[in-house]
Amino acid sequence: MQNVTPVAIAALVVELAPAVAFGCAADRIARSLARWPAAVRVSFPALFVVPYGMVSLSQHIFQWTWFGLYALLPVAIAWLLIRAAVADPEQQGDWRDWFILLVLGLAVDLRWFDSAWPNGLRALNELVLVDAGLYGFLGIRRLSGTGFDFHFKWSDWRTGLRELVFFAPIVLVLGLVLGFIHPHGNRPGVGGALLRWVGIFFFTAVPEELYFRAWLQNLLERRVGRGAALVIASVLFGLSHFNKRAAHFNWRYVLLATIAGIFYGRAWREKRRVPASTITHASVDWIWGLWF
Repeated sequence: MQNVTPVAIAALVVELAPAVAFGCAADRIARSLARWPAAVRVSFPALFVVPYGMVSLSQHIFQWTWFGLYALLPVAIAWLLIRAAVADPEQQGDWRDWFILLVLGLAVDLRWFDSAWPNGLRALNELVLVDAGLYGFLGIRRLSGTGFDFHFKWSDWRTGLRELVFFAPIVLVLGLVLGFIHPHGNRPGVGGALLRWVGIFFFTAVPEELYFRAWLQNLLERRVGRGAALVIASVLFGLSHFNKRAAHFNWRYVLLATIAGIFYGRAWREKRRVPASTITHASVDWIWGLWF
């Protein structure tokens, strides 16, 4: 794997630590942060720049511009969400919430910051943004009803796999008709297949479900209701795939991803659990990657 060095692995561990901490103890972290002085709470996430510094210095591509951006962006998010918490204590959705979601979404989808990282390590950029969002929305804003919780329940598996069963026939038929998927023979080993599912779960499905369901759909429900929120979040999820696997607007991917978003959103909203929708999402991507 290109540019995967011990320093890069260490940077990955540093980036995963905040996500794991919030996934295991978000409420306790938020309560602890609430006791800090406001200036400390706002400035603390500047430390999220550390992984960029580690990787860029080791790869000899360090730039002060990127260093400043990765130090200041999480601080700006924290400051805006402190203001949002004051202006919108009922958590109906403040303009600052929507602005931050827009910036984070465009930064990932349009790959604004990818050039800061070596080839093969650009996923580290997304993890920095995930950490900044988690700190802001869960630690500072204390957004309720996200369901970002790594304490798995049997109901997560039941709901997630049920939505997979509902969605699979639709995507198979429509994908074949549209020429988007192409079956191929692949017989991976059990261990390799399992590791692949785990990798997709944590590095693809969790960030996307956190953004589109725990934050976006969650906030939209408070403004437009459950049904409209599900549709809007799913359409935006579909549109976020417009430039995937193609040099032009990939309408087939957008259509199928929009339909997938309906089922992911249904899985999340049943008990407001990110693990449930992530199980559906990871399983769909895993099956597609292995056999289509």
